[in-house]
Amino acid sequence: MPAFLSPSEAEFWVGVGLLIFLGIVIFVAKAPKAVAKLLDDKSAAIQADLDEAKRLREEAERLLGELRAERAEAERQAADILEAAQAEARRNQEEAKVKLEESVARRRELAERKIATAEAQAVGEVKAAAAELAAQAAEGVLAARLSALKTDPSVDRAITELAVKLK
Repeated sequence: MPAFLSPSEAEFWVGVGLLIFLGIVIFVAKAPKAVAKLLDDKSAAIQADLDEAKRLREEAERLLGELRAERAEAERQAADILEAAQAEARRNQEEAKVKLEESVARRRELAERKIATAEAQAVGEVKAAAAELAAQAAEGVLAARLSALKTDPSVDRAITELAVKLK
């Protein structure tokens, strides 16, 4: 066996120390790179998560803005519909009022015409009754006078004609 492989020799321990030193150098050189790579990977994952969160937040804000705009539009449309309905109700109320007034005026006019017709008919009937009574009274008076005098056929005929004309 060579002398440098014997543990009692100093060269052996120098070789072991050199190997340990080289192992440490290799380990230290690779370990920080590995740790740095792990940290970089973790940092990249966190940055990706942050970017995704930022994108989602922007999208949520955009959707919120759209929803607010849609809500405002819906409220405006609802207000327009309500205003139109109120205007239609006022217009219908005014039309109904006008129609009611026209109906009342027509009925009043019809009632006034019926009253005027009834008055005219009553006046006519009263005049006819008065004329009939006057003719009967005149006939009675003339008959009483003529009966005392003498009856004349022409006077009798005139009296009957008078009674018919007065009716």
